[in-house]
Amino acid sequence: MAIDEGAVVRKAEAGVLAFLAEQFRRGLIDEGLYNQARLNVIPNFRHWLTDPHINRLSPRLRDGLRTAVEEARWAELVEAYVDEIKFGTAGIRGRAAMTDEELLTLSRDGMDAPILKGPNTLNNIVLLLKSTGVAKYATDHDLRSIVIGYDSRVAGQDFARLVSRVFLAAGLKVYLFDEACPYPEMTFAIPTLGADMGILISASHNDRRYNGYKLSAGTGSQFPPRERSVIYNDYIRKTTPAHIALADFEEAGVDPNRPEDPRLDGNKLVFLGGADPLPGFDYLDRPLVNMHQMYQDQIRRFISDPAMMKSWAPSIGIGYCAFHGAGRKAVPRLLEDFGFTRVNRITRHRLNELNGLFPAFQEHPEQQPDPGDPMASEIAVKAYGEQYGAESMEGLDLMIGTDPDADRAGLVIRIPSKSRAYHENRSHLLLSADDAWSLLLWYRLSQGAVDAREGRPRPEEAFIVLSHITTDALVRIARKHGVGVIKTWVGFGLIANAVERVWSGDDLSDPLFRDIIYQTVDMEDKSRSHNVACLEQSNGFSILGGPPAAAKAMGRKGHVRDKDGVFAAVLLAEVAAYAASRGTTIYDLVDEQIYLDPDVGCFVTDVVPVPQWGEFKGLEGLTRKIDILKRCAEMGERVEAGESLLLDGHPVLSSETFVAGKYADVHQWPGFPDEGIRFYFDEERLNHLTVRPSGTSQCFRFHIQLKAERLSRSRLAQQKQETRQRARRVIGAMRKLVM
Repeated sequence: MAIDEGAVVRKAEAGVLAFLAEQFRRGLIDEGLYNQARLNVIPNFRHWLTDPHINRLSPRLRDGLRTAVEEARWAELVEAYVDEIKFGTAGIRGRAAMTDEELLTLSRDGMDAPILKGPNTLNNIVLLLKSTGVAKYATDHDLRSIVIGYDSRVAGQDFARLVSRVFLAAGLKVYLFDEACPYPEMTFAIPTLGADMGILISASHNDRRYNGYKLSAGTGSQFPPRERSVIYNDYIRKTTPAHIALADFEEAGVDPNRPEDPRLDGNKLVFLGGADPLPGFDYLDRPLVNMHQMYQDQIRRFISDPAMMKSWAPSIGIGYCAFHGAGRKAVPRLLEDFGFTRVNRITRHRLNELNGLFPAFQEHPEQQPDPGDPMASEIAVKAYGEQYGAESMEGLDLMIGTDPDADRAGLVIRIPSKSRAYHENRSHLLLSADDAWSLLLWYRLSQGAVDAREGRPRPEEAFIVLSHITTDALVRIARKHGVGVIKTWVGFGLIANAVERVWSGDDLSDPLFRDIIYQTVDMEDKSRSHNVACLEQSNGFSILGGPPAAAKAMGRKGHVRDKDGVFAAVLLAEVAAYAASRGTTIYDLVDEQIYLDPDVGCFVTDVVPVPQWGEFKGLEGLTRKIDILKRCAEMGERVEAGESLLLDGHPVLSSETFVAGKYADVHQWPGFPDEGIRFYFDEERLNHLTVRPSGTSQCFRFHIQLKAERLSRSRLAQQKQETRQRARRVIGAMRKLVM
């Protein structure tokens, strides 16, 4: 049916302007955002509705826009058209569907489903525009090949094939995974194949309505901030729908002679997967590379004590939860290959099924399949008990979870009977990433990850990197073993970039790197060049190793240059085997080797997201986020001016505002505290509360670290509980003041 474009635009304009005026009158959006929306929404809407190139690429898009106007969905129209989706630290991420009903439509009808789409949502047109800009950057910089993958998100495979057509049209060779793959396997494939860049269609752990893509450089890491800025400002922002060109997927670049090595042949399209073709998948008579085996062999190199692991792995009871994601094959396959024969996969509520509708999370649409989220872990634990019987939990040493793109790993561990009274009589506990990484770092360093033996880095050559909100227990463990420390701002891309700066011999104290580096500890010695761990509070881990043999290779004796939940899962399973070999548990190892070690101590950390799931909605949500942050900033300024502040009886001695220079334009705030506002409770600055916003979403988190003092072995469980409760009260006190 023909659409009267002028009538649709006029109705949209009347409805949107009236909606914005009412929101502004009620004080729900501030003046700057109100003016921005009045300036942008209708011109952007008109452009998308009437552009013939958009209509050619997505013929049903106009039906979705007309329906949204007829249904007077003014708030959602404003959200979709107020701006264009921004590049964050790892790429783009946004709503693929505004509602669950639209997500079902997208799942049923495919990429061109007639749902509400716009430049500020994730859809086929946005992917085409961004990818066309990236492809132009690639050709201008002599980048010739790209790896493309996808996770379990709705329409993920279709989006990946669409993006592939853009790069094929630009003349690049495309390596495309044949099914949903872990993000770290995609990042591993890039340097392994000698490719120049990579994309994974994924929204990581966000709720089911989201999608996006993560953009990786030829090293497998995220692009450094300056290069990412060039890609966005000089290429993506200048791309229009008229620039979009698509190759014929079935016919692009076929080489009839096909040499044996697909990396060297003339085929512009090569598939990545396992040893055998997947039943029912059309490989278009193209080569298939067994990337799964290469990735598995890579991880095998990092086991600290293979003999011990082989002996004790069969005794360890492991539950595994894929959270509907791409780790569903990779993690169990690796665990079983390393000798863990008691691995029970959670299939209840279809948790082991690739399903972007996330059926196990139907109760709360905004709930996230994040293995580090206590609510998500409760879903996994409950499903395990339903599937294998409540009594089966007693035989479970640990449960491992990975998110949909498997770059995060969460760990649920058994609580010894003697300590259950301090955990509401639960049998199992979600171990925080801070505690999990502290234990893993302790284990690897104590097992000789740094020593004088041939082939291993000496302590004076080694360093770790963590984000500034990750536990200081890691700093103390590293220093105890003579290992240097770098703290960065949040994001694994910045962590990897810091490692690369060390490899290059850069002076990290140079103000040039203030957008990457927060702090260095014992890094004055330039002989430190071997990274033995990269760790972040958001359940991310990897080991980057020493300077690579070539610019785009992985580090010497290093793993992928981004976080890897599959890798972390296997290394944590080794720690469980070690605990069994010593007649103890992971829970008790944390107590004995971390908390009760006087050189480390008991750092209790906690993270409280606001809102609990998802984000505040639309411009009203953005206004609310900015208002809360401004109250925090003003509170910090008053503290620095000498005004007293108590949080649950804790005097705030000082404060600090962290501005790394990101997202200021999005928030119309030149000093936007993108890395947070921190309040210190002691002179050593070990006890603190940080209010840190998301740069691209309307949400923020309270991060707290409190160090428990005067510990005793007999009262440790009680002291930990009391400190955790105190941490929550401090966060609660801050929330009352600023929200």
